Amino acid sequence: MIRISDLRFAYRGGFELSVPSLDIARGEKLALVGPSGSGKTTLVYLMTGILRPAAGKISIGGDTLTGRTDRELRNLRISKVGFIFQEFELLDYLNVRENILLPYLMNRSLNLDAEARGRADTLASEVGLGDKLSRRPGELSHGERQRVAICRALITRPSVIVADEPTGNLDRVTADSILDIIMRQVKLHDATLVTVTHDQTLLDRFDRVVDLRDYTEVAVRQ
Repeated sequence: MIRISDLRFAYRGGFELSVPSLDIARGEKLALVGPSGSGKTTLVYLMTGILRPAAGKISIGGDTLTGRTDRELRNLRISKVGFIFQEFELLDYLNVRENILLPYLMNRSLNLDAEARGRADTLASEVGLGDKLSRRPGELSHGERQRVAICRALITRPSVIVADEPTGNLDRVTADSILDIIMRQVKLHDATLVTVTHDQTLLDRFDRVVDLRDYTEVAVRQ
């Protein structure tokens, strides 16, 4: 589902990420681990086209990201990828239901019909937000905003789900419940799951664990 080869990326200041090869199969549940600054978020931004590499090739479901315009990459993400951002990226002027349905509002190729609206309400209920659909993000707790972001990532039934610390701000019981929902969606739609996590207690729920320390180089440049 996701193929990476000869990938190189660098930030000013000396951080360099080099991934010679990484293949993630359809339906696979993969966890990305490593200390802060090892490149976990950078890698998932690269594999979904949010960042562009200096060199190398990345493809999702047979679609190569290299050489595409920003608009093409955005449409590809909306149609194929459900991204749970670490900072949630909710829109303050939209309510919970509208934030969940945001991919449909951004891409007219997606059909915002009664079935999609019903699915949004169902997802919200599953994560404990069924009574908060009309509220704005500013009226929600930190954990509730995170759950809205998770619902938004799942609403299009994407073939790839990328989660950047999806349970990082949740208590243990809620975290397990949220991960159950994500895992259930992955199994239901034979989707690929890539999760960035610091929580070692979750790792036995994944098919494979990749440690970013195997791919990261830090150099001090003059």
